Amino acid sequence: MNVVITVDPRDGRRRSTDLSETDESRLEVIADQASRAAQWLSGLGRVGRAEMLDRIAASLEARRAELVAAAEAETGLSTARLDGELTRAALQFRMFGDVVRDGAYVEAAIDHAADTPLGPGPDLRRMLVPLGPVAVFGASNFPFAFSVAGGDTAAALAAGCPAVLKAHPSHPLTSHASADAIESAIRDLGGPEGVVGIVYGEQAGRSLVRHPAIRAAALTGSVGAARAIQAAIDERPDPIPLYAELSSVNPIVILPGAAVDRSDRIAEGLFTSFTASGGQLCTKPGLAFVPSDPAGDRLVDALRERVGSAGGAVLLNERIRDAYETQAAAFERAGARVSARPRVDPGEGFTVAPTLLEVGLPDLTAEIADECFGPLLIVVRYGGVSDLDAALVTVPPSLTGAVHRGPSDEAEVVRRLVDVFAARAGRIVFDGYPTGVRVSWAQHHGGPWPSTNAVHTSVGATAIRRFLRPLAWQDAPEWVLPEELRDEYAAIPRRVDGRLEAATE
Repeated sequence: MNVVITVDPRDGRRRSTDLSETDESRLEVIADQASRAAQWLSGLGRVGRAEMLDRIAASLEARRAELVAAAEAETGLSTARLDGELTRAALQFRMFGDVVRDGAYVEAAIDHAADTPLGPGPDLRRMLVPLGPVAVFGASNFPFAFSVAGGDTAAALAAGCPAVLKAHPSHPLTSHASADAIESAIRDLGGPEGVVGIVYGEQAGRSLVRHPAIRAAALTGSVGAARAIQAAIDERPDPIPLYAELSSVNPIVILPGAAVDRSDRIAEGLFTSFTASGGQLCTKPGLAFVPSDPAGDRLVDALRERVGSAGGAVLLNERIRDAYETQAAAFERAGARVSARPRVDPGEGFTVAPTLLEVGLPDLTAEIADECFGPLLIVVRYGGVSDLDAALVTVPPSLTGAVHRGPSDEAEVVRRLVDVFAARAGRIVFDGYPTGVRVSWAQHHGGPWPSTNAVHTSVGATAIRRFLRPLAWQDAPEWVLPEELRDEYAAIPRRVDGRLEAATE
């Protein structure tokens, strides 16, 4: 079997690990264990699964030092960033514990037998139930929050689905340590092998989604990775859903009044947003529309000064570094000019220079309005706000769209921009920046293709919906019904005979 290699992106050094790529025989064992673990998860019930999620969060926090150290060596991300991300990962498990306890997510509905205009109607009871084992593909840029210990894993377990985790090759040791922390918490509850499993290697990932035990897959990654996974899924005799969060440009529009009111503050916010974590965030702004007037000039000058004095950014792996440099060169060939780029010694690792490019609105093309994963921002200078509506249609649909308003900006202009963003983004940000995605009940982290391939969010409480399916019981005896659908049960909100009833216990 092939040995799994880890690479330190700061110096490029490659090291062998004690891990091996997962072969077909081992994958078969993992999938079988996941299938059998589904019954244990179901038997836990909602309260039991909530306790399991809380214990997983505590286990991750108890191993904080070990996990952060492993991730820092494999990703080059800072200790502070990784420490905060581990806190976020634990928060996601605890939030889904609250979601499961609340119970509204099952969408319980009861229609008692009754006479209807079409004749006698049967007794019908409906709720959402787990899909079964799911495959979760870890993301390169979030070794905790979107990887083995990430929100997809938390949502799947909360739904009652065992999770088979595909470790990302950029951080295999972090993935292994995270899985061990999760498994430890499950063992402490008396859980079996298979509630979570982990596989290594590209071939194992393709084989995983082809396995008949797997009922859904989730990915945060590139369009290319999604196409490869979907191609493997298409080889199945029975299709399964792939929930993929992919490419996003996240345009920001700075209206003239905002540039007059706070040009330096916006420059600082933009710089921080597009360079944080090496620009390797799915919500990084890639395009900033800035007015071609003196206030806009001041904003761009302030942004240029910050970029020109910035240090190098360490990217996660060689592939991302090469793609960043290739994409930056492609933007320049397409007509974007370099506005600021510091001199940076790349050393032996994957260090790159932050880049600020500039283009006039008439020269904005589809080739320029594309995602570049890394610390690059393109400033688009516009003459009149009336030109923005048509220009924004050039930008691919994204996870987010943002608008910065000033005291003098007209409400009608803002409304038009909101209408454009509402059709082409999943989240609209006002006077702020898209990076920093809150984990909460109201969050939506999704958007039209190519930002995602589904309507469901991958962050927030309703992410659980991806791993559930509706099931109805007709004229069923009460003893066979889930407790959430029995008449006397009142611990969760339900719709009974068309009327919404609040929980009373």
